[in-house]
Amino acid sequence: MEKDMKQEYIIYKLSESVKTTSRIDPELFVKYNVKRGLRNEDHSGVLVGLTRIGDVVGYERVEGKPIKAIPGKLYYRGVDVEELVRGVQAEKRFGFEETAFLLLSGYLPDPDEYEVFCKLLYNYMPLEQKTKMNILDLEGQNIMNILARSVLEMYTFDKNPDDTSRDNLIRQSIELIARFPTIIAYAYNILRHSLQGRSLHIRHPKEGLSVAQNFLYMLKGEFTEMEVRTLDLALMLHAEHGGGNNSTFTVRVTSSSGTDTYSSIAAAIGSLKGPLHGGANLAVIDQFHHLKEVIKDWTNVAEIDAYLNRMLRKEVYDRKGLIYGIGHAVYTISDPRAVLLREMARDLAKEKGREAEFAFLELLEERAIETFMAFKGNQVNKRVCANVDFYSGFVYEMIGLPREVYTPLFAMSRITGWTAHRIEELNFDSRRIIRPAYKNVAELKKFIPLKDR
Repeated sequence: MEKDMKQEYIIYKLSESVKTTSRIDPELFVKYNVKRGLRNEDHSGVLVGLTRIGDVVGYERVEGKPIKAIPGKLYYRGVDVEELVRGVQAEKRFGFEETAFLLLSGYLPDPDEYEVFCKLLYNYMPLEQKTKMNILDLEGQNIMNILARSVLEMYTFDKNPDDTSRDNLIRQSIELIARFPTIIAYAYNILRHSLQGRSLHIRHPKEGLSVAQNFLYMLKGEFTEMEVRTLDLALMLHAEHGGGNNSTFTVRVTSSSGTDTYSSIAAAIGSLKGPLHGGANLAVIDQFHHLKEVIKDWTNVAEIDAYLNRMLRKEVYDRKGLIYGIGHAVYTISDPRAVLLREMARDLAKEKGREAEFAFLELLEERAIETFMAFKGNQVNKRVCANVDFYSGFVYEMIGLPREVYTPLFAMSRITGWTAHRIEELNFDSRRIIRPAYKNVAELKKFIPLKDR
């Protein structure tokens, strides 16, 4: 008992020391011109690398002038994502597979390449029996952790896990893209069985189905055409977002050290799990449910504005002064992903009989932007817009997806961008380990012998 108390006391002392040892005067960041969060003073990102994979455009920069806000654009390998989506939709087919091919290769596939690539994804989709059994044993409440552990386990089944040749990287990338849907679907069904006492359903992927179709089939068995097309769109829109987003930068940092693919991707999963990154859509949907309850008239602008202002003043809801889903690090006037997803959400809401909720969400988007800009006044130097998370949670809910898979679904899509960036990082002509500098501002101290302390 006395030993336990001493150990608890040491933990307490160490914890208390953090109050002083981890505090750094904010003025020192200004003094040494430190870019906190790798952000410039105008909130744009510090340029740390070059890429040919994705481009996130939200403003124009003219030397000597403030950044100019423009409607957002997202490009995959130089292809405007809006054009990619419109093209796929016009041909009434699924687009995630084509998006994955484009990101990995740098070009759009011809019909034969597209057909073979889809077949390749299906062939890799089933899991090794041991991996499948281990997922059955991994009882836990967070599928992101199970996904990370399953990815690390894939290392042990890979005959050449540390080989960073181009051929092997492509093979590993395709396997990961194909297996993420299976791992996530199986992990959820295990979770609902072990924690909720529900029947256990393990459905194997079906040949001839798209990634989106197979995921919904393995997860819940049945789905409508509108549900699967909406999910396919969400997968396309989340597949890549430049090299600077937190999880992709994690892939590039770890890859620059020469580590294996599975360690790098597991690190990215850990990054994406964070509530400030991949978990943001959960915050938005929770906020939406709260607003549906507290706003009596969903069409009353004055009532909506009044409550949003109270949220910004930290008087209600979670008292953090935030409106979740509003604002983005790069996009200013609009997030092209939110624009495209909003269109599909409107059609899905009609199918589900949830038009009133969708209209409320659209009005919330408009009023949240106006309220935020008015509240902040001259404290912000750029226009804000709704980001893709503002609609994605509501979309997933209408599809019938459980909230436990919202963030894993993000990973299921973003694995395409992660693997593309890893391949690019490892194939630079003049590779360097990513090693930025930190300025040490601690005072120098003399060593004191243990007996004299």
